[in-house]
Amino acid sequence: MSGISADQSSSVSPSVARGRIDKRQAILDAAFTVFARQGYAQAGVDMIAAEAGVAKATVYNHFGDKETLLRQAITAQADRALARNLAVLERLTEHGEPRAMLEEVGHSLLQCYCDDRSWALRRLLSAELNQFPDLLDIVQGRAAERVAQALTDRLARLTLAGRLHAIDPAQAAEQFNALLTGPMEARSRLGTRQVGDAELRAVARAAVHTFLRAFGPDAR
Repeated sequence: MSGISADQSSSVSPSVARGRIDKRQAILDAAFTVFARQGYAQAGVDMIAAEAGVAKATVYNHFGDKETLLRQAITAQADRALARNLAVLERLTEHGEPRAMLEEVGHSLLQCYCDDRSWALRRLLSAELNQFPDLLDIVQGRAAERVAQALTDRLARLTLAGRLHAIDPAQAAEQFNALLTGPMEARSRLGTRQVGDAELRAVARAAVHTFLRAFGPDAR
């Protein structure tokens, strides 16, 4: 009787592997959409499967249970937010005029902050934090803290180059972020009002103006 060799049984074709990855990502995207729309308690695995276009059993095969799926969906969104924000901060270099550069970076950071999925993530965290307090650790550890550290590093480089006067770059990063994002909850009504690009630029411009009064090269 002929059998399948160990090599044959353990090998997975690239197309099959790609299909599994794509299906997993589709489930994660669908889960986040449904959790954000319905809330954890009301979100059924059948709803998530329908949103993803897969069988309900496929969701369980990939993630096991609804709690695990919630955490993985939050993790995926945190990783996505991290990648977008780090790409923006790459543009904050020692070259170029600080005000213009900070305004452009600030505007792009606000676009990330005001993205529909970013608002949905913050609202979902607020809604489910009492039941799942570790969700905040996921977002803080995988995204917020790493973005803050990257901004701190960039501001430290600008300080060493004489483009800023930030005795404590971590404090300067915290202040810059607060000046940018502080007005946005009220302006956007917690993400339920679309904030136009011109308004985002105005907020970034005002934030940078105040920031440079405190941390500009002449602020001594």
